[in-house]
Amino acid sequence: MSSITREILKIRETFPKLQAEKIKNIYKIINGDGKFKPKLNIMMKDLSRKQVIVSMMNNKNKLKFIKVSSAYITNLHRALKNIKSEIIADFVCINQTGIIIVINKVASPLNLQTIKKYVKNTNLINSDEVHISHFFQSKSYLKITSIPYLLENTNTSISSNVVKSIIKSNHIFNNITVASKPYIIKVSSKLDIAIIWLDIWDIQSSSKAKGLINKCFNIGSIITTIQGINMNLSVS
Repeated sequence: MSSITREILKIRETFPKLQAEKIKNIYKIINGDGKFKPKLNIMMKDLSRKQVIVSMMNNKNKLKFIKVSSAYITNLHRALKNIKSEIIADFVCINQTGIIIVINKVASPLNLQTIKKYVKNTNLINSDEVHISHFFQSKSYLKITSIPYLLENTNTSISSNVVKSIIKSNHIFNNITVASKPYIIKVSSKLDIAIIWLDIWDIQSSSKAKGLINKCFNIGSIITTIQGINMNLSVS
């Protein structure tokens, strides 16, 4: 993949609603012929810290919010002003993980909590499906090995819901948010052993993933280990 393609894909990821022509214009501005040519990764890093994602997987909730987003932005200004914040919400868009609220400055933890609380309390939204507010993040990829494919003392195979429940209840996964549904494969038809592939939201340094790699924990009476993996872009 060429460097030009990578830069265009980064712009596309940051602004998923933009048409192709506008993405090309942004690329030309960033890489213009003038003396000052800012690096795209620096600009994207700054921009991403001004994007607050409120996690919400239900598409109906996201669409309901975006339909009246102008009114919600006005009310969100009031909520932030009430805590004497200097943050101003510019506009709202959506992506696969939830609602993206673009703001004028980097938000503090109190700002993030205020934004999440406001979204949860809006009339059209199911508050149980609003999970967490965070900055734009990258993904890290992990695998959990030596898992029994059948749950202990049962004939039921392990499921992604069981994995999510285990993650939620175990302290080593504190402050970890799963980026997608855990993927489970059986090692072979003859062995009762499975591998769990786990994508988590992380920061650029992958510090969250690094803190988990080689950690051991229990699933029933079995001790299992977390390993890091490199994402192969040629594999879906």
